[in-house]
Amino acid sequence: MNTLAKLRLHDLAPPQDDFLGAVLDGLGRPHKSLPCKFFYDEAGSALFDAICDTPEYYPTRTEIDILAAAAGEIADLAGRGGALVEYGSGSSRKTRLLLDALAPTVYMPIDISREHMLSACHTLAADYPALHLMAVCADYTRPLRLPTVARGGQRRLAFFPGSSIGNFAPLEALRFLKNVAQHLAADDGLLIGVDLKKDPAILNAAYNDAAGVTAAFNRNLLTRCNRELGADFDLDAFTHKAFYNQAAGRIEMHLESTREQAVHVGGRRFTFARGETIHTENSYKYQPDEFRHLATQAGFEPLRTWTDAQHLFGVLYLRRR
Repeated sequence: MNTLAKLRLHDLAPPQDDFLGAVLDGLGRPHKSLPCKFFYDEAGSALFDAICDTPEYYPTRTEIDILAAAAGEIADLAGRGGALVEYGSGSSRKTRLLLDALAPTVYMPIDISREHMLSACHTLAADYPALHLMAVCADYTRPLRLPTVARGGQRRLAFFPGSSIGNFAPLEALRFLKNVAQHLAADDGLLIGVDLKKDPAILNAAYNDAAGVTAAFNRNLLTRCNRELGADFDLDAFTHKAFYNQAAGRIEMHLESTREQAVHVGGRRFTFARGETIHTENSYKYQPDEFRHLATQAGFEPLRTWTDAQHLFGVLYLRRR
């Protein structure tokens, strides 16, 4: 079968001026920042895949182990068949575990990185001949209307792996979960990965790998600004900085200016003092009870929580009330 016949792209990507507007707004603030969603151009998505393979970055391999062990239980809770909707699908590495266990008729990946997502979809279409793919290029951090999928009495499972929920501040996470709930009917499920609070040394190592992959991922955001917006960031004048802020319960990632300098973007000039940073990402960590409380506020009923033996990571199955 022609894989193109089974793959449809719904392009809801924000326009280029959305990127420029976000950069100008973020750099114009007293504490400079850039939204982490713009990490994921094609190069950034490839670098993130490489991060997942570093020895220090435990979330990916730990979540894969949990999903592999729990796949049968997940299928029993979610029901087999139906539609699988994944937010921030990336390369869809973990998705195969659910495709094998649930055998859905439709897979709907949602990602802002169009080419990276489509590449993964073409591979999935070849490997799962009976699967229909409805790829959605969109910013899932904003409310969006998903393409209609004929249910035929079957349930929909939303999938948000990788602890990406941690990129939202708690109130933003609540808003996002409420938006996901709007895409689901009563008794549909949400399967979500959550990074758990733990020894700060483990967290700090995970975001400061010895090979420097995370540092390259962080700086690629400036490379993208230079390439797409005509900015003049000197990449050698910014260093990667990541640390666990225990009081806030989050990892913070920054790009730190190594000298006094000025940068031009979109016709505007932004000055940096030596040691001044651009805050590029937060990754909030939760205790299981903390996240179950948040999910309940968003209209979900937590049914099952799986963790690894070291309690590094959690996967939760939530049912839409």
